[in-house]
Amino acid sequence: MLLAGSAIFAQTESDSIPKNWHQLDKATTGYYGISLDKAYNFIKTKKLKSKTVLVAVIDSGIDTTHEDLKGILWINPKEIPNNGIDDDNNGYIDDVHGWNFLGGKDGRNVSEDSYESARVYNKLKQKYGPNIPDSSSVKPDEWADIAMYKKAHEITFIKSMLPKLLTGDSVITKGLGKSEYSCKDLANYTTEDKDAQRVKTFLLTICKGNGSDDITNKQIFDEMNGELRKADAADNPPEEYRKEIVQDDETNINDRDYGNKDIMASTPFHGTHCSGIIGAIRDNGIGVDGIADNVRIMMVRAVPDGDEHDKDIANAIRYAVANGAEVISMSFGKDFSPQKQWVDDAVRYAESKGVLLVHAAGNDAVDIDTADNFPNPNYIDGKGRATNWITVGASGDPKNGGITASFSNYGKKEVDVFSPGVQIYSTIPTGNKYGTASGTSMACPVVAGIAALVLEYYPKLSATQLKYVIETSAQAPGVQVKIPGTDSLVYLSDISKTGGIVNAYEAIKLASTLKGKRKKTDNNFIVPKQIN
Repeated sequence: MLLAGSAIFAQTESDSIPKNWHQLDKATTGYYGISLDKAYNFIKTKKLKSKTVLVAVIDSGIDTTHEDLKGILWINPKEIPNNGIDDDNNGYIDDVHGWNFLGGKDGRNVSEDSYESARVYNKLKQKYGPNIPDSSSVKPDEWADIAMYKKAHEITFIKSMLPKLLTGDSVITKGLGKSEYSCKDLANYTTEDKDAQRVKTFLLTICKGNGSDDITNKQIFDEMNGELRKADAADNPPEEYRKEIVQDDETNINDRDYGNKDIMASTPFHGTHCSGIIGAIRDNGIGVDGIADNVRIMMVRAVPDGDEHDKDIANAIRYAVANGAEVISMSFGKDFSPQKQWVDDAVRYAESKGVLLVHAAGNDAVDIDTADNFPNPNYIDGKGRATNWITVGASGDPKNGGITASFSNYGKKEVDVFSPGVQIYSTIPTGNKYGTASGTSMACPVVAGIAALVLEYYPKLSATQLKYVIETSAQAPGVQVKIPGTDSLVYLSDISKTGGIVNAYEAIKLASTLKGKRKKTDNNFIVPKQIN
C-alpha cells in the first residue's frame, strides 16, 4: 500500500536507477545493493554445488501462472493434484503448491478484512462500555485489556484527518483540470487553499519516500479506502468478512482444518512481487532474476487487505514448517496481537525444527523498540526471545531517496538489519508482468533470498547460524543516514542492531568458514524436479 502503515507500492518504473539496483555491488557500481554477482562468482571459484531450498512465503497469494514463477513453485510430493482427496492426511485437500487459510470450503475467498484495532476496540467496548475505565477500578488481570482499549481508541483521530485530505484533493483536481494527477503535476501547482496545500505536501512526501514522481492521487486515495474503514470502526463494529466465508471457530486454535487450495485468489499482487524477489528464475532471458538460483516457493495465503488474524498466521507458520520449509518470509504486520501466544507457540515450533523466520519491520517510520509491532520475536510469556528470527528495515540508495527508506520502521534493539526496499523491480500478476514496489515488504524477501542462497550452498548451517551469518556480514554504509521520517542524521548502528545493510557476498563468504550444525530432522522433505 502507498500509506506508511502498510507495504508501499509504486507500479511505475524509474529511469534514474537500474532495475536490479538492489542486487548490485557498491564498490563496482556505486549502488548500495547486496553484491549478488560477487556472491555467485565466489560460489564458482569454490566449485560449490547447490541443494534445493524450500522458502515459504506467508502473504496475500501468488500468480501461479507467471512465466518467471511457475517453474519454481513447490509441489507437495505426497498430494495428487485436484482429486479432491487429502492424500497426505494433513487436513488440507489438494494442497499442491501451498494452502489458503483465507478460503472457504465452497471455494470463496476473503480478500478484504477489518483492522485488528477495530476488532479489539469493539470487543472491549462491548465488555466495558463506551467509556474506558481507569485501571484502578478493574482487577489486575484486566489491566492489559484496559491498556489495549486505550490504544485502540486512538484510531478515532483518523476521522478528523481524512475529510480534510479529501476536500483538498477536490480543490487540486479542479485547479489542474483533471481527476487523476501525479506528483509531477504538483511540482508547479500553487494554491492558497490550506486543505489543498496539506494534500500537496502529503502526496509529495509519499512520492519522495518511494523515489517516484509518477504516483497518482488515485493510487493513494484508493489505498486510503482501507483507512476509512478503520476510522469508521470507532462507532460501528467491523464487518466479519472472514467469519462468513471461512466458517471455522476463530476462538479455537486447535480448529485447524479450514481454508482451501486457491493460493492465487483475487489478491496475488503482494505475494507475487515478494516471491519474485526471492526466486524468480535466473538466467532465463526474461523478466527478472531472483536472488536464489535453486529454490522452491511455497505460498501460504494468510494476509488479507486489512489486518491478518493471529490464528491464521500461527497456522500458516505451522503448515510451512510441517511441510519442510527452511526459510519463511513474512511481509506483514499490525499494531495489535490479541492472541500472540498462538503465534509464539508456532514460532517456538519453527525454532525447534531449525526454520529461519524473516519479518518486515513495518512502514510507519517509528521506533519499534518502543512502538508495538506484531508479530515479533519476544515471547509474551516472558520466557525469552526467538533465536531464529530476523527483523528487517528498508534501505535505499542516495539516487532514489536516501540510504534509509523514509517510511521504514527502525530500532536499535528490534530491527536486526536493513535491506534494499525502495523501487524493487519484480514479478507482478496477470499477463506475465513486472513492476516496482517499495516497502519493508520488499526488504524482507531480499533477506529471505540471501538466506536461501547461503543455505543452498552450505546446507548444514542451522537457523541460528544462518541468522548469525546474515547479521554479522551486514555492511555499515560508512556515512550517517537519516532517521526515517526525519532529517536527523545518525549512524545506522543507532537505529538497528547490526548497523548494517545485508550483503550476499559477505554472507556466503562468512558461511564458508562455519561448520554446520543442522539436524537431520530439519530438512526431511522431498523436493520435486522443476516444472515447466
